[in-house]
Amino acid sequence: MSITIRTVNALKPGEVIWDASVRGFGARRQTHAVSYVLKYRHDGKQRFVTLGRHGVLTPDQARKKAKRLLGSVASGNDPVAPKAESLGAIINEYLQVAAKILRISTYRAKRHHLQDCWKPYHSRPLASIKRRDVALALAEIETKYSPITAWHSRAALSALFNWAIRQGYEIAANPVAGTNRTTIKSRDRVLTKAELASIWRQCGDDNYSRIVKLLILTGQRRDEVGRMEWNELDLERKLWTIPATRTKNHREHTLPLTDAALALLPERRRDYVFGNGFSDWSKARARLSDGWRLHDIRRSVATGMAELGVLPHIIEAILNHVSGHKAGVAGIYNKAKYLAEMRSALEKWAQHVAKLTR
Repeated sequence: MSITIRTVNALKPGEVIWDASVRGFGARRQTHAVSYVLKYRHDGKQRFVTLGRHGVLTPDQARKKAKRLLGSVASGNDPVAPKAESLGAIINEYLQVAAKILRISTYRAKRHHLQDCWKPYHSRPLASIKRRDVALALAEIETKYSPITAWHSRAALSALFNWAIRQGYEIAANPVAGTNRTTIKSRDRVLTKAELASIWRQCGDDNYSRIVKLLILTGQRRDEVGRMEWNELDLERKLWTIPATRTKNHREHTLPLTDAALALLPERRRDYVFGNGFSDWSKARARLSDGWRLHDIRRSVATGMAELGVLPHIIEAILNHVSGHKAGVAGIYNKAKYLAEMRSALEKWAQHVAKLTR
């Protein structure tokens, strides 16, 4: 098939077409944009190069560029290999894959650590980065940002190198292995009853305040609440089903909703319950935060329910934890959802919160 404007515009997401006249020259559509690509072999190894985006290049311009590169390869050169195998280029390739399999919040964090924290090394060829380079860079990241940022940056880079090795890039070993891990103290902050009541009273009627109150009433994660969609809600049965694509453990989670929680839902206007999916956490949090963070609420809800006599496995079911009684083989065979028990526990908790905040 010849690559023309007509055949390019007809491409569907994920489709690739190859040109009949220039071997290895192709066009592929990802989500929206179409890119022209070239694959060829050099020293027995296959290379894959992006020539440019459709719209910036016409099919004929991209074909001419492919021919020039193939002519250079026929002369024994591999002109694009250094650029294609730089850390920055591999990061971009890796993030395209990660965007399809990771939760939005996880992907954004990984993108920040790879693109921002490791930016000084983006121009370096992947194979030139050694263990000493990584160790020195981690010390700089810890000084510039924080120990926990260094910890996450180390993990993100290690995952990238492991992926690159599996993709066949010429790397002797993962240079992150053997470098010092930053020691991170586990947070175990549990809000007092007075703190929980104070947070509730500070909340207004804006989206962020409603989200904070829902976190207190449900114990779910911030992004699960912030990006809640109306099609996840069964208002008649008072159930909220979070799809597996939006949960940390990639398991669908059905949660009963109390009347107090339902009362916090705004009028339906878009697909998302809160605007276009709430994400401006840092700016909004500054209005309410005083020595606590949003995840402390989740921990405090679990502790508070336990103090009210809610059984541990019901608390785990509410939090969508796969541990304890649901870990391993037990989790495979124990499919009970405990919806009635979860609803009873959440009602008891909502009544407790109402008393605290009166």
